[in-house]
Formats: sequence, structure tokens, C-alpha cells
Amino acid sequence: MKPAATPEVAGIDDLDHAGRGIARIDGKAVFVDGALPGERVLLRRVRRRRQHDEAMVVEVLESSPHRVEPRCRHFGVCGGCVLQHLAPAAQLECRQRQVADALGRIAGLQPDTWLPPLTGPVWAYRRRARLGCRYVAKKGRVLVGFRERASPLLADLERCEILVEPVGGLIQPLAELIGGLTIRERIAQIEVAAGSGVTALVLRVLDEPGPADFEQLRGFAALHRVDFWLQPGGLDTVRPLAPDPPVLRYELPGLAAGIEFEPTDFVQVNDAVNQAMVARALELLAPGPQDRVLDLFCGLGNFSLPLAQRAARVSGVEGDAGLVARARANAHRNGISNAGFQVADLSAAGAAADWAREPHELVLLDPPRAGAREVLPAATAARPRRIVYVSCHPGTLARDAGLLVGQYGYRLVAAGIMDMFPHTAHVESIAMFEPA
Repeated sequence: MKPAATPEVAGIDDLDHAGRGIARIDGKAVFVDGALPGERVLLRRVRRRRQHDEAMVVEVLESSPHRVEPRCRHFGVCGGCVLQHLAPAAQLECRQRQVADALGRIAGLQPDTWLPPLTGPVWAYRRRARLGCRYVAKKGRVLVGFRERASPLLADLERCEILVEPVGGLIQPLAELIGGLTIRERIAQIEVAAGSGVTALVLRVLDEPGPADFEQLRGFAALHRVDFWLQPGGLDTVRPLAPDPPVLRYELPGLAAGIEFEPTDFVQVNDAVNQAMVARALELLAPGPQDRVLDLFCGLGNFSLPLAQRAARVSGVEGDAGLVARARANAHRNGISNAGFQVADLSAAGAAADWAREPHELVLLDPPRAGAREVLPAATAARPRRIVYVSCHPGTLARDAGLLVGQYGYRLVAAGIMDMFPHTAHVESIAMFEPA
């Protein structure tokens, strides 16, 4: 057996993108799990690489004033959260530093103005999640939850502090329920989707449940006021356990019918922050009654429909045909007739696309982690007077900001972070550009 590395003392300078402390020892970066900026720790290296090493804290010698007691008893084992030991206000400061660092290092930019962070609840906020599910023979029971840190194994959880209720308190009851099913070894995951007063749990089943299984699932659903859905194959196989399940919906100010969605649709995970984010996008774009808006990566119409209530016309473009169909239905339910939606592959869009030929004064971009590089030529072709970019990855935001400024003649006017995922390493931000 290889001997354990000798413990070393080091100071922690910052956090990396995974929420680990960063130390520098003899000029080499060491990422230290469990350490916080400003601390002196005794660490042990657990993995050596050419460019950096990885380590774990043996003892905190000088603690950060922002270190707090984690609320969750599973913190440190479960990989769902990595920053519960850091006070929420300090988490915001770290996220803003990450965005500022990415903009400066990758694009050589800083905004003219930093916007105040958008915040919401830091506990019981997560309405969308994918939980692993596995029968573990050595334990003689089923485990339900997130994976352990840096491990393919499922963490042994009793509850979750960041999932919305009732799901946060149902981790152990769900594990016990599934452990009593005949197909306990044939359920691979549980997808969580919560709307206003409705919670859907999608079971990824590799075999069809038997009659006794259906009875147990129905009883659990009635007792805990959740709705089970079954997914035996691809997304087109998802079906409700019971006929006519209640509709999943979330609210947005000004939309009387809200936004309806399916259990496997993408929605922003934090309801309160999503509402604040939509309000900020409206404020930054400031559409007038004569303006035409292009909303790229529009999804269910999360931004399109509120924008349409202020603008002359909104054109939403999305690569998922199902989301486009539901965006159209959401517009109809809310009595909005000046928002149109179409399907297009925005990872390979060109200036010849129909949506790109339509004139527009304002553009909203809400791309996935890969960013919006491929659509920037079309998005800027009409020389819109304002572009708002909603980002879930500081690196691709910085890359695209560099292109908008250096290649397309825009100026980074404002940027700010959004606390969409408290206690995690995810960093969400929003930026506004205007012609230089």
C-alpha cells in the first residue's frame, strides 16, 4: 500500500470553480477540499497531477471569519453541495470574484457597472433535480440521493436541505418505498419537478412495475401529495402513473396563467431568483411599445412572454421542439398574441435562418453552458441597441463577451451575479451590452 502523503501547512488564497480552496506550495496550485479563503490549514495531498495537486483538510489551524456550521448532516460526503461551510454573503463575494476573474483573464474586460446580486432563499429552494436510485446489496437497502463527492457512489442520505419540500424530507421515505417494490433493483433515478403546489417524481424504470408495486406507489403518492410518473425509455416514454395528473406550473408577475411545463422540461431551479432574474432582464432591456425583441434559447417562454407584454413583437427561438410547442401554448393561455416561436439548432445557426432575417432592436441570450458563440453573428446582424446575456458558466460568458466587444463592436455596460444555486459551485450571471 502506498504511504499517505505527509501533512503540510498552507494558506488558502481563493476558491476554485468546484468550491475547493486554492493554496500555492512551491509555486504549484493545490486544490484543497473543505478549505476557505483566508484560512491556514494542515492539508494532505491525495492526488498529484502535472499542473496542480488535490488535497484534503486535516485540520483548520486558522479559521475564516466566514466559516459557518453546515446545516446538513451529510455535508462533506454528499456531492450536492460544496459550500455550506461558507456564509451565504461570502458565497456571493466568491461568485462575483469568479465572474470578474473570468472576464478579466479570458476577455480582458470589466463592466462599466457591477449590478447588485440577485438573491432568494438559500434553503429548500431547488425545484428541479435528478436523484440517483440504487439497491445496494451490501447495505441490504435502497439509497436515494446525490452522488458522493468525487465518487460514482450514491451518498447515504436521510433528507436534503436544498430540495423544495416535501421532497427534501422524503429522501428516506422514498428509499424505503422503492426498497419494498418488486423492481427495486430496476429503478435507476428519480427526477424531481416541482411547480406551484404540485410535485412530480419521474421514476426511470428498467422494468414495468407489477400490480403490487402500483398499489404501493399510489398509496405513497396520496399520503405525501406527490405525483409519480414512469419513464421506461427515452423522454417520449414518460407517462403519469395516474390519469389526468395536476398540471405543473410556475408563476411570473403579469402572467395570469403562469408558465406550464412537463416534468422533464428545463426550468430554472430557484423560483424566487428566476422571478428576480426576469425582472432584471426586463429592466436592462427596457423594451418600448415599438420594439421588436429576439429571444434566443427561449425555452418555455420564461423571458419571451413577459417581454411581449411590453414590446411590439417577440421572436423566440429554441432547439427543442417540445419546449417550443409548450411556449406557444403558454402564450395562448396568457392571451399573448405578439410572441412567435420557432425551432432552430442554435449551436449551428447561420445568418440565412428565417429568425435572423427579422429586424429586431433588442436581443436576449440565455444559452446552455456551451455559450452562444455560434449565434452571435446572427444576433448582432441587425445592430440591436441592447443585448442581455444570461449565463450559467463564467468562462463561456467571458469568451462571448470578448467576441461581442472585440469582433462585433459592443461595450460591456453592466454585469452581476444571480444566486440561483446557493451552497453549490454553480455561478449564474447576467450581462448587458450596447453598441460601442
